[in-house]
Amino acid sequence: MTLTPLPVATVRTQVDLPLRRSDGHRTLARATTFDGLVDGAEHLALVLGRADRATPPLVRLHSECLTGDLFGSQRCDCGPQLDEAVRRITRAGGYLLYLRQEGRGIGLYAKLDAYTLQDTGLDTYDANLALGYAADGRTYAAAAQMLHALGVVEVDLLTNNPDKAAQLEAHGIRVRQRVPTAVHVSHANVHYLAAKARRGGHDLLYP
Repeated sequence: MTLTPLPVATVRTQVDLPLRRSDGHRTLARATTFDGLVDGAEHLALVLGRADRATPPLVRLHSECLTGDLFGSQRCDCGPQLDEAVRRITRAGGYLLYLRQEGRGIGLYAKLDAYTLQDTGLDTYDANLALGYAADGRTYAAAAQMLHALGVVEVDLLTNNPDKAAQLEAHGIRVRQRVPTAVHVSHANVHYLAAKARRGGHDLLYP
């Protein structure tokens, strides 16, 4: 595997945040910001639980989803995945990286435009393509920088998406194992999940 070198990022600020998630789970997170991230975005790392230094920490790369994470939209599975990640990482000890790449990298307004196309029958990937964007434009170089800045070089990655693991490995973060997330199905997202499995290569036992 060819490693892609990255500029060095540094920790900018760390501050404690007491959290209460929508599922009622409460925990204390250590919010960390960074200088020098390659895309210039304001990504955030939350340190959760107490990581055992003898084993790789549990890490989730979670792409921002305002509609799902904040408003509880059932068109996707992002909100439940975020709740699950906070609970599981708090138990195991590790890091939640909250990445500012809404709509698989196309932005909030464009994502809502894509929803209107999905309502005419396009799947989530074809809707992005119809708007002139990549089917999935997310990159995880900044996530790798954040982990390096935190002194993390090997992780257990909480994801069903093999592309996340491949991109981290390409930037020098060893992925010891991929830990699957649950499949959060609602009446409104079943076709979305099917597309993620069929088009995005996600490892989902989709109903």
